[in-house]
Amino acid sequence: MGSGPKLGLIAGNGTFPFLVLNAARTQGFDVVVAAIKEEAFPEIETKGAAAVHWLSLGELSKLIDTFKAEGVTRAVMAGQVKHKQIFSSIKPDWRLAKLLLSLGTRNTDSLLGAVAKVLADEGIILENSTALLEPLLAKAGVLTKRPPTEEERKNIEYGRAVARHLAQYDVGQTVVIAESACVAVEAMEGTDATITRAGEIMRSLEGDSTLSRALTVVKIAKPNQDMRFDVPVVGVKTIEVMGQAGASCLAVDAGRCLLLDGQEVIKAADDAGISVWAG
Repeated sequence: MGSGPKLGLIAGNGTFPFLVLNAARTQGFDVVVAAIKEEAFPEIETKGAAAVHWLSLGELSKLIDTFKAEGVTRAVMAGQVKHKQIFSSIKPDWRLAKLLLSLGTRNTDSLLGAVAKVLADEGIILENSTALLEPLLAKAGVLTKRPPTEEERKNIEYGRAVARHLAQYDVGQTVVIAESACVAVEAMEGTDATITRAGEIMRSLEGDSTLSRALTVVKIAKPNQDMRFDVPVVGVKTIEVMGQAGASCLAVDAGRCLLLDGQEVIKAADDAGISVWAG
């Protein structure tokens, strides 16, 4: 165990937890990882954490006890926990069961906000995971060699209006647009699955069309986005999925969306002829 300040990391899936862990260690933190069994990648064990504890998504009391035993008073969440998991076979402990019963709605914001409050009541403050990763937040403007075409800009404008309206209900952080028409809206399935579904819809159409079938993907932060959790992210895989689906443009919120793979995301987009814009 090192001698630096302690930071708890609640790790979901993807590489986001690895980035946070590395950034925290670089900044002198001893990182205690609470890895979610149903979500976190096993490689988290090899990334230099001071300690890694595996626990189930339903074990809120164990999470609190683990952090208290390790002397953790500050923590961050990083990595996706699939929203559909609340309908899975995972059994909540008494503390999480009580919390779930108290919720008026079971969307991401209300659930994680309630978890954050329980942690705070126990002396564990949940902080913004993006504070450690400022260089990876999308900068405003055209990020790729190719700017959006006039048609893609129209799709972006329409898609952002649709997504901002839907996002207040915790639905639609990602929408997929063609010719200023909404092809797919994200719900519980996640961004990549939404893009794939949009591609399948367009491929299912028969015959020639005078309208373009090229897709524009618009991903936004919620109107009152809580940057402690559920932060919008895109990575190289998002670009790969877009290419497979026939999407030619990606729009994100500047300063509020993480490019997980940094410049590799932009290189992949340039190689695929995909325009990326942040505004």
